[in-house]
Amino acid sequence: MDIQSLFSVSGKVALVTGGSRGIGEMIAAGYLANGAKVYISSRKADQCDATAARLSDTYGGECVSLPANLAELAGIDALTAQLRERESHLDILVNNAGVSWGAPLDEFPEVGWDKVFDTNVKGVFFLTQRLLPLLEARATRDDPSRVINIGSIDGLRTPIFDTHSYGPSKAAVHALTSQMAAKLVKRNIIVNAIAPGPFPTWMLSTGVGTGGDVEGTDWSLVGARNPRGRIGTPEDIAGLAIFLSSRAGAFTVGEVITCDGGVVVS
Repeated sequence: MDIQSLFSVSGKVALVTGGSRGIGEMIAAGYLANGAKVYISSRKADQCDATAARLSDTYGGECVSLPANLAELAGIDALTAQLRERESHLDILVNNAGVSWGAPLDEFPEVGWDKVFDTNVKGVFFLTQRLLPLLEARATRDDPSRVINIGSIDGLRTPIFDTHSYGPSKAAVHALTSQMAAKLVKRNIIVNAIAPGPFPTWMLSTGVGTGGDVEGTDWSLVGARNPRGRIGTPEDIAGLAIFLSSRAGAFTVGEVITCDGGVVVS
């Protein structure tokens, strides 16, 4: 019942998609800092490689870059093959890779719907499907494997931005989480979702008008509108992911847990 036993992820093998920046990088860092071996994936190989090298240096662990486009089955199969070449099992899968598209309702294009759903929903389903053999390989009743899908509070409430496909895609991720959880719990794979609120990410910076300039965004202004009076930190999101991946979270199944400073309930 001690803290180290309850919340340990030491020795685990994790894959974090969309792990080269933002929330994915925060979660990957949390796992690395606590003794897990972490693979990260993103579409941009240079950025993925650089983040993996930086995280390995910072935390003294092993972070491996496996670039892939998870909006396409070819990219999903390529990532799966690369992981199978390196590992005989996978303990933790974090489906974090996601995109958004902004345009006024009357002008919203079909590509803005298809790209978002292909990445945010189809990619989550088929990557999890392809990785089931690795997730089951070492999973037991007492030590199940974990899948954490990253949804969004925009899948729980009406979004404030003109991202008309993003909210529905995240609502679909939440529904998919429940469906997968019911099917996989008997196979010693626990599935849950996290619905983040405002964090200092590239995606949110585009929404608040700074065009992807994460460092140049005045996040205190964004946080001032939050019930907690701030935006989320790496400790907030990594702590929740570690809980869901550890012994402490082994009886939590099929939940969508907000990490938003109270936005949804307020």
